Amino acid sequence: MQPQRHIRSFVLRAGRMTPAQERALTELWPSYGLDLGDDPLDLESIFGRRAPRCLEIGFGVGEVIGSLAENNPHIDYLGVEVHRPGVGRLLLRAAQANARNLRVICRDAVEVLRDKVPNESFDEILVFFPDPWHKKRHHKRRLIDAAFAALLAAKLRRGGVLRLATDWQAYAEQMLSVCNETLELASLSADSTFVARPDFRPPTRFERRGARLGHGVWDLAYAKIPAGAPASPAQAAAARSGKAAANTVDDELHGEGRENHSG
Repeated sequence: MQPQRHIRSFVLRAGRMTPAQERALTELWPSYGLDLGDDPLDLESIFGRRAPRCLEIGFGVGEVIGSLAENNPHIDYLGVEVHRPGVGRLLLRAAQANARNLRVICRDAVEVLRDKVPNESFDEILVFFPDPWHKKRHHKRRLIDAAFAALLAAKLRRGGVLRLATDWQAYAEQMLSVCNETLELASLSADSTFVARPDFRPPTRFERRGARLGHGVWDLAYAKIPAGAPASPAQAAAARSGKAAANTVDDELHGEGRENHSG
């Protein structure tokens, strides 16, 4: 059976590749890049250990995932991005930092998650500043919709955290509506709306430019609740206060004093 086709949330543009980025895609890809075959990804084998695991979708030039990988050697990071110049730039950064806890896929994230990633693979998933497709006729191209939110929830481990951010208010409201209606996700906001930017996320160049122009930024965060049944009132209240799964995952993922990668 052929995989179901979907509307792509991106358009591949011929971005300018520097000679260094071109070399990185050739010389560093064997160390950091993942080529997809017929079988699902075995991430423990790929990273050579069992560790907390974070996925970033659409990492751009790698400012966030690069910084996180450098500062959290106890976490394994997988980045998925379709634009080759950004991939090349992240490979260069990873090599300079000797980041052994980072791998990269240059493919459509929807297809990767749907076809190649087992369920419950990640402790945290990051989707920061996806294309807002602001024209109404293009809204169907937005990455965050009901089907993709459910797919993201399936790939999170129980108690794992989904974090999103956008500087486009209408898209933020759509994300909020979609995620609040996703059965396996519980908002980490006290009022099921937006949350503060997490301290561990460095503002990107794109975000800083938007701030200078007076653009707002809306962050969202959700914890995965048990499959097959709604959270109990106590679980839901704790999750929404940020004191249940969120703190457990954040303590494990972003805490101090973790061991270095030994794989």
